Amino acid sequence: MTTYRMQVMFQYEFERPAGSGRQLFRVLPTTIPGTQSVESANIRIDPDPVETRDFIDFFGTRVIELVMPAGITELEFVLEAEVHRAAHQIGLDISAPLGRMAVEIANQRSLNAASPHHFLAATPRIPHVPEIAAYARKATSDAATAREAVEKLGLALNRDIAFDAEATDVNTPPAEAFRLKRGVCQDFAQIMVAGLRSLNIPAAYVGGYLRTLPPPGQPRLVGADASHAWVRAWCGADAGWIDYDPTNACFALGDHIDIGFGRDYDDVAPVTGMMRLDGAQTGKHSVDIEEAPVQNQSATPSWTPLALDLGPKSRSRRTEDIVREPS
Repeated sequence: MTTYRMQVMFQYEFERPAGSGRQLFRVLPTTIPGTQSVESANIRIDPDPVETRDFIDFFGTRVIELVMPAGITELEFVLEAEVHRAAHQIGLDISAPLGRMAVEIANQRSLNAASPHHFLAATPRIPHVPEIAAYARKATSDAATAREAVEKLGLALNRDIAFDAEATDVNTPPAEAFRLKRGVCQDFAQIMVAGLRSLNIPAAYVGGYLRTLPPPGQPRLVGADASHAWVRAWCGADAGWIDYDPTNACFALGDHIDIGFGRDYDDVAPVTGMMRLDGAQTGKHSVDIEEAPVQNQSATPSWTPLALDLGPKSRSRRTEDIVREPS
């Protein structure tokens, strides 16, 4: 079990005083029994919002809702949290043969948030792209199982697409990023989701974070300074959901901290909402995650509900990066 201390900061400046607005923040680490638990979470907002509340959306992501007052020229949102994360190995491949996936999916009767039925159809953000489907078929032509197909497609994308923070933006369609063969973690994840769905493998888009500093002797993962994205694939009834990070060509295990998942980016976007503006705005986003010193921790983390501390406003700052959600 590893403990991470993290700070996530969003800062916005408005050219002219803004009108009132309502914002939704999906930035809180989630609880995954046996894998991830949140020990504490404090949120500071400046200026003070008119209203605040938090709720759980359909896919289980905790959402912070703010109503901001009119007349503000700056907005700062700071999350500080302590998260316990259990590292684990990928283990033996007990996923379903590719030829049996249709039967495995049909046998799933539940329509809860984790049902594979939600994650096969095209969405506005991730439509069916024939070129991506053909690429996925070629990359996985010799894969025998669903998990093997997931890994082979992820490795192929990591090999053929270059990480380039300037090539795309948050609204770049997967087809365009695939044509450019360049992009950020959002592009890698969306292309992989489209490819897996074309193979009849249910795939979800996952939002989260990476540790900023790797363990001694290990390389730093790409995308560790901002919000990150990867893929969750349903590999049959026995294997269930498996997370893979195509940006870094690895299964998402101990270094990845989950926020939530959904059908595409829109279900887990870090910031959504509206605000009345007359003029330009600029934004900055920083993520700082470090491993906490080893303490005497229980082998079984606590799963008690997290009580949010919406503390007083603060103007503290750390190293900042230009907002790209996710990076």
